[in-house]
Amino acid sequence: MDFTIRAVRPEEYEELGDLTGLTYLNDGLLLHGEDDFYLDVLRDTARRARESEVLVAADADDGIIGGVTFAAGGTPWADIAVPGEAEFRMLVVAPAARGRGVGEALVRACVDRARALADCTRLVLSTDAKMVSAHRIYERMGFVRTPERDWNPIPEHALRTYALAL
Repeated sequence: MDFTIRAVRPEEYEELGDLTGLTYLNDGLLLHGEDDFYLDVLRDTARRARESEVLVAADADDGIIGGVTFAAGGTPWADIAVPGEAEFRMLVVAPAARGRGVGEALVRACVDRARALADCTRLVLSTDAKMVSAHRIYERMGFVRTPERDWNPIPEHALRTYALAL
């Protein structure tokens, strides 16, 4: 790997927030584009870092090239994870860094963190149907679809779910 996975630093909050927001916006994942309320949530890395664990993929030449939010079940950033599970969200990779294994490395870091949690038996995630490349990573890593947990964060937006038994 020519990049490092580590915790985000406070001086990187804005950079990661911009990357996360722009990735969702440019990949067509926000129903209301620049007017979508979720854009502010995506950009607020400082809040995510206070209330969960935020990891980045950092490249010496290119800076922050990816990021992800990791949360234990039952905590504020866990949308679907219950106690005994962990969840990751907001997985993003800069367009110029795609194809380098950044996304998979960030997911592997989340798997490692979930395995390190006492009593954590499963790592779960929600994903948009459009995120086909991400689905391939998840399935290659052993995640399985859990359609019984699929949900709608807002009425017009359906999310698929996956889980990995630890």
